[in-house]
Amino acid sequence: MKHNAKKIFAAALAASLVAASFTGCGGSTSSSSAAAGGSSAASTGSAAASSGKGQVYYLNFKPEQADQFNAIAKAYTEKTGVQVKVQTAASGTYEQTLKSEMAKSDAPTIFICNGPVGYKTWGSYCADLTNTDLTKHLTDASLSLKDGDKVVGLPLAVEGYGIIYNQAIMDKYFKLDGAKAKSMDEINSFAKLKAVAEDMTAKKDKLGIKGVFANTSLKTGEDWRWQTHLANLPITYELQDSNKTVTAGVNEVQFKYANEYQNIFDLYLNNSTVDKKLLGSKSVGDSTGEFALGQCAMMQNGNWVWSDISKTDGNVVEKDDIKFLPIYTGHTGEEKQGLCIGTENFACVNTKASADDQKASIDFLKWLYTGDGMDYVTKGASDGGLGFIAPYDTFKGKSPDDPLAKQVTEWQNKEGIKTIPWDFTCFPSQNFKNKFGAALLQYAQGQKSWDDVKSEFVTDWKKEASASASTASK
Repeated sequence: MKHNAKKIFAAALAASLVAASFTGCGGSTSSSSAAAGGSSAASTGSAAASSGKGQVYYLNFKPEQADQFNAIAKAYTEKTGVQVKVQTAASGTYEQTLKSEMAKSDAPTIFICNGPVGYKTWGSYCADLTNTDLTKHLTDASLSLKDGDKVVGLPLAVEGYGIIYNQAIMDKYFKLDGAKAKSMDEINSFAKLKAVAEDMTAKKDKLGIKGVFANTSLKTGEDWRWQTHLANLPITYELQDSNKTVTAGVNEVQFKYANEYQNIFDLYLNNSTVDKKLLGSKSVGDSTGEFALGQCAMMQNGNWVWSDISKTDGNVVEKDDIKFLPIYTGHTGEEKQGLCIGTENFACVNTKASADDQKASIDFLKWLYTGDGMDYVTKGASDGGLGFIAPYDTFKGKSPDDPLAKQVTEWQNKEGIKTIPWDFTCFPSQNFKNKFGAALLQYAQGQKSWDDVKSEFVTDWKKEASASASTASK
């Protein structure tokens, strides 16, 4: 998922559908495809409509996977005769496109809801999915979007993010005289990570790298790794302290662990490939390229980035050398902390669609995640698939064939390790995240103090949460 951040189907048809939100999805134009013969599946008098089978219209969140979803739609129509229309919103325009499409008579029958905050706007359009077969196959019921005890959105993928590292470079460091660690197993806290990173910076010429960490991209629209993903950790710990849940809504925060955020953010800035004053012009793609070319040893990102790394011209990172490390910030007990794993976006069925279309939509999702369509979910993009880690028991023993997805699954199953949930779904608005990203850039450039960043975070959260609640009530 990249978010674009992350933008994730996040997991998902949803989530994950990660970035980027997440999440930096590519694509600049919307596209649509009717599954049969190129004619619009939503047109009046279609074969599906006249046969009473209903039809499906999926509004896709992930521009980078438009081709795969169009191919899936075509395959399903050929298999069942049910028309499936796919339209893909351009990067960063999903909410705007959804509002436009929902106002039409042939509105989407499957759409993506961005967690509890998105549900405030689209709750009246979300059908009850509690008793569907797909819901019963969830490996973790907490991954669904709920309204009380009612399931209203399903994660069709989970994703994970943390600090990605190149084992080959780390092994080279461990062999140096005076190395602060002898293996990655020793790096299980911020204190140890800091000691290793700073020592590697001092020895970067011996290691043949420009910096320990890839650049901290702070260009507008490219800062989702910091204003969303990294900020998830202090907010998760704060919510846990107060026993709050994202589903209940979070109207204000203290940014209680702001100093822990500053710990890791400063470590990134001060041990990077790029001078921190130049980060306002750097993108996630620049960061990925640095990692792929072996110019750095580490990079914060998610499992979705393997495809970009492997396709980079001149890539030197071997499949067996790309691994994950949790994002350590100095929090008490973090030795037992795992990766950040979850989903941001949820597939919802439009309750205002006809009964036949709702059934057709649920059947389509069932086919994709419990039936003959399952291979499309786990196969990689090069094989025409989505490359999703699906949180359903029907996929037991199956995972995408890429090293980072396998790492996410491995970390999920480590004994004694506690996964960090994707609580950034409670962040009050994109505007809040944009303001935080801008403040981080000013801090990096020496134009704003950390106390000011923390104060604005708290004030802007409360202001945006209030504005969001006011809009949702209208």
